[in-house]
Amino acid sequence: MKKHIQTAFDLFTTFFKIGAFTFGGGIAMLPILRKEVVEKRNWATDEQMLDYFAIGQSTPGVIATNVATFIGFKLLGFFGALLATCAIVLPSIIIITVIAITSHAIKDFAFISKILQGINVAVAVLLFSALIDLSKKTLVDIFTAVIALIAFIGMKVLSISALWIVLFAAVLGIIKKTLQAKNTEEV
Repeated sequence: MKKHIQTAFDLFTTFFKIGAFTFGGGIAMLPILRKEVVEKRNWATDEQMLDYFAIGQSTPGVIATNVATFIGFKLLGFFGALLATCAIVLPSIIIITVIAITSHAIKDFAFISKILQGINVAVAVLLFSALIDLSKKTLVDIFTAVIALIAFIGMKVLSISALWIVLFAAVLGIIKKTLQAKNTEEV
């Protein structure tokens, strides 16, 4: 029982901290999520995190919140999922409430604008870092690199929904694995 209480406390504090100190939305949280969940806490492997990211991206809601929910469920079931989800969104609720209450008083301060510009740069660096880390683990051969290129062109040039891109990539992956299995059986 004591171990579950400690795990619940660690789960809440970890995701509260991630929610409080990560700016830029769900995707900007990915490198911090990975560092906390995989490297620091060993709650998941890199492969599991990639699966959580993929599922989190293709389900409704913010990807970081979805990943927190998955991790919480893995560790403590329904209670863990609820706890992790609340922990990661609570800082945003607090911050938005404070901003709403004080926005009329701070909107004319130039340094607020400069702070937000600095945060935007930091978020861009975090996103680029996440892209590099994820690409090292996902672009493992020509096939995956081609899928990534098709996905990029589909989303950025042709404006195809991410849902269709994910479904298309999943179908290609299934086809590839099926063909590989048939080739292995024939040998």
